[in-house]
Amino acid sequence: MLVDSHCHLNFPDFKEDLDGVVSRAKAAGVGVMQTICTEMAEFDEVHGIAQRYEGIYCSVGVHPNDSGETKITSAEDLIAKTSSEKVIGIGETGLDYHYERSNREIQKTSFIEHIKAGRATGLPVIIHTRDADEDTISILREEAAKGSFKGLIHCFTSSQYLAEEAVKMGFYISLSGIISFKNAQAIRDAIKNVPMDSLLVETDAPYLAPMPHRGKRNEPSFVIHTNKVLAELKGISEKECATITTDNFFRLFDKAKRPEAFA
Repeated sequence: MLVDSHCHLNFPDFKEDLDGVVSRAKAAGVGVMQTICTEMAEFDEVHGIAQRYEGIYCSVGVHPNDSGETKITSAEDLIAKTSSEKVIGIGETGLDYHYERSNREIQKTSFIEHIKAGRATGLPVIIHTRDADEDTISILREEAAKGSFKGLIHCFTSSQYLAEEAVKMGFYISLSGIISFKNAQAIRDAIKNVPMDSLLVETDAPYLAPMPHRGKRNEPSFVIHTNKVLAELKGISEKECATITTDNFFRLFDKAKRPEAFA
């Protein structure tokens, strides 16, 4: 069994054939998917998809590029959405200095509110970080000193330094189809020394389709290609890689239930 730990099934790209997308994922051995919330206004739709399908879970959160200029979503607002058995994560949140679509200080405040919610609920914080390694690590260290919380760096595209520091603090690293790209050798090098028990796989669908589908719409079934590249990188079989990353997912997202068909 494989898990797609991060996808966006509510996005318009899947509107016409969501049933088919889910069916293809299950046929490929992807038993669980987590569809990610990026704005509070979309939570009901994201949660509705999770409720509709067996083996699909969701998160609640605000992407740093959508963190707003006037109203920052509070930890209390996030916590209020976590009572459902289908809500297993907080985020995605974090820092994105690449596009500068949201004020950096607002991003930081929003990030900290998400961490507070993760600490209060025990749910993992799903962290997006782009061109913001130093500030991301700084906030994680400062917040960890206030009380423990768990989480992962999703769609890892950062430095070896960030990977090493995140793992030291007990965080996981999730890898997308980017690791299959020819120009991603630096990312592959950065994760070579990351322990297998700290790694997950994802698609970030509909974005970042792995080879041999690069340039097409991504979907959860394509996570098998990311798993293949990771297995090759670590010198293990695809089956062993799938087993380890799946076990890692359920250890981190311990509110999720392993499907009986894959137990």
